[in-house]
Amino acid sequence: MKTANGSSSPPGAWRFQAQDFAWLMFVGVLIAASPEVNYDALILLPLIGAFQIVEPRLKIFASRRGQIVSITLKMVLCYLLIGFTHTFNSFYFPVFFIPMVSAATTFEAAGVFWVTAIACVASFSFLLFLPLFVPYNEIDFLDYLSVMGVRTMFYAIVSFLVYQQAKAKRDEMQRTQAAAASLAKANEELREAQASLRRSERLAALGQLTAGLAHELRNPLGTIRASAEMLQKPAVKTKPEVMDEMAGYISAEVDRMNGLVASFLDFARPLQIHPAESNLTEVLEQVEREQAELAAARDTPVMRKNGTGSLVFRFDPELMRLALSNLLQNAIQASAPGKAISIETEMAGQDVKIWVADEGEGILPEHLENVFNPFFTTKPKGVGLGLALVAKIVDEHGGRIHVSSERGKGTRFEVVLPRK
Repeated sequence: MKTANGSSSPPGAWRFQAQDFAWLMFVGVLIAASPEVNYDALILLPLIGAFQIVEPRLKIFASRRGQIVSITLKMVLCYLLIGFTHTFNSFYFPVFFIPMVSAATTFEAAGVFWVTAIACVASFSFLLFLPLFVPYNEIDFLDYLSVMGVRTMFYAIVSFLVYQQAKAKRDEMQRTQAAAASLAKANEELREAQASLRRSERLAALGQLTAGLAHELRNPLGTIRASAEMLQKPAVKTKPEVMDEMAGYISAEVDRMNGLVASFLDFARPLQIHPAESNLTEVLEQVEREQAELAAARDTPVMRKNGTGSLVFRFDPELMRLALSNLLQNAIQASAPGKAISIETEMAGQDVKIWVADEGEGILPEHLENVFNPFFTTKPKGVGLGLALVAKIVDEHGGRIHVSSERGKGTRFEVVLPRK
């Protein structure tokens, strides 16, 4: 039976499990590493950890009402922890993710919305305590509201994405259970099990994705804050050219943040595959047209060679266009001026093979195994979601992707797609 915190142990089972050790480590590290630990935190942190360990073993929390009570208690404990540790300036604001993630993996959309809304309102309520720590005439409420707005934005994004993944997993499990009742649907059961495994892996990687997004957003937020502080200085207000420059920085960084969040959501949400009888040659021609300007700007010709056999089969042409466009764009960016890019296709039995190769500097051997990982990039301004999205699209088509590279000679990506 699935409990409110996402474990699969039946209530009443007291055997020590891996998640119990994880919670003990979590509490221990928080107590040991926190820059300021007071008596209240030393009480509340162990309480939160102990409740997370005990909750899945108590039958009282297995029912729907019990789950509501459980999440309510978590919310109260988290609120008290922040309230007793300098409220707005507390180091423990991320602890609100505990009840929100529990709700996202347990409730439907309405329940997730209300729990997230309560967490956001609770966070903003700490602004009422600011006069206790900061003289009233020194409080810049707009600044504090912007900081709190960023925090609650993360609450909403994480709750939404966890709910999406958890709902997809629950729906997939229900379909798998229904398919298991009929031996005639054995092949369908296998496909559903593989899809469930992929979704489970993406759900497990959600924490890594969120941490990567937070890291990527930190720099633009710092630039925005510095520019805003500069605009508030009296000396700057008399210099329109400086104000225009600061405003330009803010606008550019906001656009960058929007792009990061959009890329994150595009990667994290479940893909909807719409296969149709399509011609891969037409998709490749469209990809070449899309990247023609970049290729011309970098003096990088694109050479395409089609093997024998028809390239008409069932696939999602829009998603495949996106994947191949990413591969071609990466190849162009990796190539030196005058070096050609080659795109080859071949019909091999029941598979369609596509190769995209460049003659750039190549990829370091130690980086090869990470190129498809989210947020891994060697580009100074890269996000690291392009190849991860390519791998996800290929995987959803039931295909596979492989990369080989040699320093000084270039990199070659091979995509294999099933015709059926």
